[in-house]
Amino acid sequence: MTEAASIPLEFPLLSRTPDAWAEAALRDVRALLGDHAYLEKKAASNALELLNRWPEPTPPADWTATLAAVAHDEASHLASVLKLLARRGGRLERTHRNPYANALRLLVRKGAGTAELADRLLISAMIEVRSCERFDVLARVAAGQDRELSRFFHRLGASEMGHYRVFLRLAGYAVGPEAVESRWAEMLEDEARILAEQPPGPRIHSGVSALP
Repeated sequence: MTEAASIPLEFPLLSRTPDAWAEAALRDVRALLGDHAYLEKKAASNALELLNRWPEPTPPADWTATLAAVAHDEASHLASVLKLLARRGGRLERTHRNPYANALRLLVRKGAGTAELADRLLISAMIEVRSCERFDVLARVAAGQDRELSRFFHRLGASEMGHYRVFLRLAGYAVGPEAVESRWAEMLEDEARILAEQPPGPRIHSGVSALP
């Protein structure tokens, strides 16, 4: 078994990414890595923003330390992506859009107190687990043509899976495990629909339809 194939496939997602998506995305590695860098940047800032979101004066004991650790991990990932992008002759573009993440964030029940906080955490978990699933496909497909990229995506995939579980646990602090389970099931359906609506392209959260 190759290193890239050893990631445990424990994804709860309702749709799976075909290898054809990765084959198409890897044809423009610099664009893919540029998009990836912005995702890591957003993930780090999101974790720091959530750090102060607990609605009461005293958060759970591990709240701030956990989110600070996630932010640190994501910043480290950003540095790694930027180094790889530079070695591949690319640079970070000035602007970036992620319609997939933007659509997911519209699901947040704003103004609903702890339910809003839980939604924000669950959206974060969703983005992490979908990214992990995409990294798994990229690592597997790249294994036969670009071992550096394959190892890179394999390593990040394992870390993002840990972040996904962290966000689910923190959401349970906000509204309780039963409410998380119910809301998570709803969001999984929404996520599959939102991803299916995305246009194709060399982006981590692009659509898979009409791939060349």
